[in-house]
Amino acid sequence: MGWWRALLLAASLSATSAWSSESESPIHWGRDLAAGLAQARSEDKPVLLYLEAVWCHWCHVMDQRTYGDEAVQALVLDRYVPVRLDQDAHPDLSTRYRRWGWPATIILDGEGNDLAKRQGFVAPEDFARLLARIADDPTPEAGDEGQQAAAPPLAADQLSQRLQANHLRSHDAKLGGLNSNQKYVDRDTVEWDLTLANSGDASAAERARRTLSNALALLDPAWGGFYQYSTHRDWNHPHFEKRTELQADYLRIYTLGWAQLGDPAYLQAARATAAYARRFLAAPDGGYYPSQDADLRPGEHAEEYFALGDAERVALGIPRVAPQRFARESAAMVEALATLAEYSGDRLALSEADRGGRWLLAERRLPEGGYRHGADTDDRLHLDVQIRAGRAFLALYRATSQRAWLSEAIAVAEQIEKLRADDAGYYSIPPAQSALAPVRDLAAQISLARFSALLAHYSGQEIHRQMADHALHWLRKPDVAFASFTEPGILLALGERARDPLHVTIVGPREEALSAQLYAAGSQLPGWYKRLEWWDRAEGPLPNPDIAYPPSRKPAAFVCTERRCSVPLRSADALREFLNENPQSGP
Repeated sequence: MGWWRALLLAASLSATSAWSSESESPIHWGRDLAAGLAQARSEDKPVLLYLEAVWCHWCHVMDQRTYGDEAVQALVLDRYVPVRLDQDAHPDLSTRYRRWGWPATIILDGEGNDLAKRQGFVAPEDFARLLARIADDPTPEAGDEGQQAAAPPLAADQLSQRLQANHLRSHDAKLGGLNSNQKYVDRDTVEWDLTLANSGDASAAERARRTLSNALALLDPAWGGFYQYSTHRDWNHPHFEKRTELQADYLRIYTLGWAQLGDPAYLQAARATAAYARRFLAAPDGGYYPSQDADLRPGEHAEEYFALGDAERVALGIPRVAPQRFARESAAMVEALATLAEYSGDRLALSEADRGGRWLLAERRLPEGGYRHGADTDDRLHLDVQIRAGRAFLALYRATSQRAWLSEAIAVAEQIEKLRADDAGYYSIPPAQSALAPVRDLAAQISLARFSALLAHYSGQEIHRQMADHALHWLRKPDVAFASFTEPGILLALGERARDPLHVTIVGPREEALSAQLYAAGSQLPGWYKRLEWWDRAEGPLPNPDIAYPPSRKPAAFVCTERRCSVPLRSADALREFLNENPQSGP
């Protein structure tokens, strides 16, 4: 592997030199938004905030064509305070402006109020007109939505009915995925259908299958890993960037899809994604790089390159792999690998997940708890980062039954509480540490509600139930719940909070082969919302000893559903037979 790592490093360094357009530009970009806002106030100028993604083709084009234009440069130099930031390195800004990019162009006044926002590439002449107009009249553009919802929360059943109707309308019944110009796998949409399928809904199973099967067109046939999305309302026009967080989400959802639907192509896709991450994204000493670029040469389309096989690509060079290591992306990959290991028994995936979790503890854990995003001195608690870390550690606990991982998940939850908003929901970053007004992010609240609701069953701590309720109180507001195209993630969060998970406990010594066999059988049961534990009595009581299991001389599995608990089950077949006879109720 040494030669391959050296080749990747050389390719990244070579590609980095191709980003010379920024260093040669007369625009001297600031790298601190708070400092830029202070300068804007003192000079009475707007701030031009350019949020880029280092893997993004149209960011490169924007660099070369728009910011390389002399008229644009003159306007920026004379009338703006320019600030340029990598959105991957700034989760608070990535969360705030994700629907606008990337690249995202944000113009703010000195107080941090948005004056104008533009999505994606903007041609030089259009950009120059925009800059001149805002500089002449820095009045906020009309039509932008507010950050807070004023309407009271809906009842859970009323909200669920409306969201489910939206979910059904949003599905592309011919090609799968959402009815939108871009085709990609929306993780919550597919997971909601898989959850319905687990309760016997054949139509939901078909929707999930249609999406997962058609989306295999985005799987790189040479290297594995999934391309970002496809345009033209089909799956055949991919954009070739590969973000680590997206690879993790695809790896996880294809694993869950295989566990529920049984299609071996889904497990193959998950393993191919893990292999891609192993080859291109895993850092030699731990953690994961955040992305691989869409272009071999920045700003030039790469369709012909990605049509080649492995050897032909390598002979031409390798698209740049961003050299940073961020906690959010690394934790996402840890959760995904642990999920693959849990459901499939993949030992290599489990080893990699364990290694990634230990890297997070050693390199990104803050002294007081919680996790910093990057290697720099920014010790702010980003909600996205904490949730990803908590989910990673909970996944490791399920995959290994090692209690230390559950303790780490609980410790992360304690830090998340510092981000609680008084009325409802959680802030993306502590308000006192943000250069802009605090916001609450839809996707983060969904993920937090689901994580804390499940964690409550593992920990037995009431505070974790309260966390789920606090996030859901914000999610149940109509202006929040219906602000997006479809939010089946809210359906998942509502359903999981309203019912107990499938509860499987293996009672038996760890050295007994039957104990391990039973735990493996419990791991393979489909559905993410389950509580799986291994109780070796020699280790003391379980973290949440809410059920008194009878003494047994031989290892046994005990299954509790919402209807009843089982007698001791002493084989994997007996465990599956009990569940077939006592299926879970619907979500």
